[in-house]
Amino acid sequence: MMFEQDISEALKTLRDGGIILYPTDTIWGLGCDATNNEAVKKIFRIKERDESRSLLILVNGEMMLERYVNGVPETAFELISVTDSPLTIIYPRGKNLADGVCSSDGSVGIRICNDEFCNQLISRFRKPIVSTSANFSGKASPSIFDEIDEDLIKSADYVVTHRQNDRRKQTASPVIKLNPDGTIKIIRK
Repeated sequence: MMFEQDISEALKTLRDGGIILYPTDTIWGLGCDATNNEAVKKIFRIKERDESRSLLILVNGEMMLERYVNGVPETAFELISVTDSPLTIIYPRGKNLADGVCSSDGSVGIRICNDEFCNQLISRFRKPIVSTSANFSGKASPSIFDEIDEDLIKSADYVVTHRQNDRRKQTASPVIKLNPDGTIKIIRK
């Protein structure tokens, strides 16, 4: 019951241009509609983050990935098919996304989410969702809900209750960058 209520309230918030605080397939994140310029600006303000630092987004599969990346390299599909844990890939050219989601060079960090809650949310929203760690810029990323700063919690328009009591310590995903020439660079292990 609470799971479905969380999905409904989070969807309403995203559609209204609001900010959600939610559990992902890795750590807790602040999220918004990745195609909404005003919502993305709110994320930067809440996190007190420099707008020159791009944001990661979550999608629910390869079809959605292709709608937001200009020419997905074949290497990406190979990596996605062999990984069994969350993996963030930085693609050379993002498209159809709000200002600030892509880096100044046009690249974009995307993770295909394998979490039931996130997948349902993204599938029903039909757009990618920003997923930036639920912390103020420069502070430690929270591995469980109880580690999230109270002021950050208050800044969200909707706080998901699903998994708030989960005490399993989570970590951020590894990040790799796919270069236009097909080479791969490890950004975070």
